[in-house]
Amino acid sequence: MPVCDGRGHVMRQDGLGIDVLVVGDGVLGRSIAYALASADTGLEVMLCGRSGPAASSAAGAMLGVLGEVTDTSLSRPHSVLRLQMAVEAASRWPSWREGIREQAAATTPDGDGYGQGTFILLNAVSARLDEKAFAAVQSAGGRYGLPVEHVDPLEIPGYRPLDNDRALQALYLSAEGFLDVRRWLATLDAALNALPNVILTGDGSLSATTRGYQLHHAGGAVTAPVAVVAVGAWTNPVLTALDPDVHVLPVLSVEGTAFTAAAPARLSAVLRTPNRAYACGLHTVPRTDGTWYIGASAAPALAPGSAPTAGSLRFLLESALGQLHHGLATSAVHQIHHGNRPIGLDGHPLLGPTARPGLWVAAGTHRDGLHTSPLIAQEITAAILHGRPSRWLAPWCPDRAPITDWSREDAAREAAGHHHALTAESRMRPPLTGNWPDALQHAYQHRMNEVYAAMPADYVLPPDLAPLGYEHQDALAALAREYLQHSPVPSTDGKRTAHMPVDL
Repeated sequence: MPVCDGRGHVMRQDGLGIDVLVVGDGVLGRSIAYALASADTGLEVMLCGRSGPAASSAAGAMLGVLGEVTDTSLSRPHSVLRLQMAVEAASRWPSWREGIREQAAATTPDGDGYGQGTFILLNAVSARLDEKAFAAVQSAGGRYGLPVEHVDPLEIPGYRPLDNDRALQALYLSAEGFLDVRRWLATLDAALNALPNVILTGDGSLSATTRGYQLHHAGGAVTAPVAVVAVGAWTNPVLTALDPDVHVLPVLSVEGTAFTAAAPARLSAVLRTPNRAYACGLHTVPRTDGTWYIGASAAPALAPGSAPTAGSLRFLLESALGQLHHGLATSAVHQIHHGNRPIGLDGHPLLGPTARPGLWVAAGTHRDGLHTSPLIAQEITAAILHGRPSRWLAPWCPDRAPITDWSREDAAREAAGHHHALTAESRMRPPLTGNWPDALQHAYQHRMNEVYAAMPADYVLPPDLAPLGYEHQDALAALAREYLQHSPVPSTDGKRTAHMPVDL
């Protein structure tokens, strides 16, 4: 295997071909490949694509810290860690973006759509869940010293909801960023192409060899001692094909649908609702071509899906026309986006080395992948090159015991609250005779109690994934049970000692 000389530069052995294989060309894969190749060590890096509707190309590209906050972000230990990661990532974005654009130089696309400013709308189509998230945004702003300003909803540029759906309160987050994700991915590609020690290839398959890892692609086969798997919702089938004895926390999918439409008005900042049940809040993001990106639905699934459903499109269109701008009714729809957000079985990401020497995983970031990509890429690079422990990676060891920040009772109660909130956004009006509103809440709670009771004893289903518990109850329980048979002994925080990285 390659080793470093006294100055930290790689001294490569003959015949290995490449130093690091990065499999997955979403924003995490591209970012990790860039961080490795630009580390001034002489590493040879190959970045391999992966087919399928991934999360990156369908993303709205909000670089949100406070915009993603809910009340559980401040009360659950690992949710607090995720929020701290978002705060740290935000501090790294300016230099990260500047360095990548400088590397791309003349081939940089004409603008990446970067801007700042997000309006949070607490509107009438909401429930207690939204109010708690709205309050949590303000609390988190104070805790981390980030600007939060109350504004008059009537003064928000580009905002024209139906009266029945209008915002009752609004916040302005001046430090929240956003990008045009398609332009940003093109910028990353331009920077990678400008690096002489990066090879970009199309789809390929990864296998294990006695010398490390071999990538088979259209141009042949390449071997490397280190492989980083960053294929999102396709993580588990890729690892199983590589080595059936590699057991990492299952990565599930949250299918998301969005669309791009002609702008009904000029938009210079993000408009969004608080983080809502089973979604990231209704939102619109301005794009470089003047259109509006509008998202997003969220449907948890055991495996990636290939296309949006009619129901998700209907829900999204109705929500956007009522809650954002009713002028969208006459806007031309330019494109429908569909992607698969990866999420760990316990609701958290998988970041770091596996038990198999030289094999790393970066997946399960759900809605945080783009925003945290500078942090994840830089920390994984430092760990691979120098064996440097990272406090940002340590909690998310890929083959950890499932994290259990929730009791079953609290998780079931939260999941029932998510379902109740969905009825409000869907404008469900139960009859008032026979105390139907309370009866519905009790029914949600009863159903969630049944779902959680059906899961293995050492697994608490995250509330965000609760629909899987009744849509695929037996399969989900079997998946959790099978993993628990191979995972470390569960602990209260899901941590265990990380594996040592392979020296380069």
